[in-house]
Amino acid sequence: MRRYVIFAVLAPFLGGFLLLIATTVMSGYWTETNFGEVEKIFVVLFSTLQYTYLFGILPALAFAAIDDIICHIRRIGPTLRMLIVAALAFAAAELVYGGRGNEQGALQFVLYGLVGLVPAMLCSWLSQEKHPAAATG
Repeated sequence: MRRYVIFAVLAPFLGGFLLLIATTVMSGYWTETNFGEVEKIFVVLFSTLQYTYLFGILPALAFAAIDDIICHIRRIGPTLRMLIVAALAFAAAELVYGGRGNEQGALQFVLYGLVGLVPAMLCSWLSQEKHPAAATG
């Protein structure tokens, strides 16, 4: 249950922020960055936060379910699980967002892929089960 809460709370926020940054970079808005432009980004981020959660909660919970399923496979360790979930999220985000705009190329591929990769990997890492060391005595 903890895994689903972590994914539901953190992934839409972080994914929405990264999507805003990727879209901003791809549009060329940050060619001359100053404090006012950075402030505008955060104003837009917090003004669109309800939509970020509205459209991001179901994909986040889907990746939490994938992470949960992979967690129950004994041969797959936590590091490999994080990489599998991150790779799937990278592919899904690139599939969904990669066709946006008229830009094509490696920068667009990587930026939109990172929108899925970073939140999925971070949430998978945070949802690891901590096993206490065996008591000696």
